Amino acid sequence: QGQLVESGGGLGETGGSLRLSCAASGRTVTPYARGWFRQAPGKEVEFVAAISWAGGTTYYADSVKGRFTISRDNAKNTVYLQMNSLKPADTAVYSCAESHTYFPNRRYRERYAYDSWGQGTQVTVSS
Repeated sequence: QGQLVESGGGLGETGGSLRLSCAASGRTVTPYARGWFRQAPGKEVEFVAAISWAGGTTYYADSVKGRFTISRDNAKNTVYLQMNSLKPADTAVYSCAESHTYFPNRRYRERYAYDSWGQGTQVTVSS
């Protein structure tokens, strides 16, 4: 399996926007799904969004629904997370994850459904 590489993190302002990218490099296999998780200091890993690779069905955490959009570019083997209306509570390390095996829809929000992870990229939102 290839390596997942995130980019696009950094410093954003409240109400502003950032876009994260997650590209697969090296020897790649078409994933079943790819998602974004985040972890703020002192907190548990939290599901953010996910997308099924074949059909493009999307899933969002309630905390980001309506503000974040996940999308994919199959040709580039890349998934994006467009983050709008940023809040200080969005500050976290964002990690990309993918699964190469089928799992039912109810598991999209579960971190252990994914078998490959990127290193993460820091997103900091100033108030």
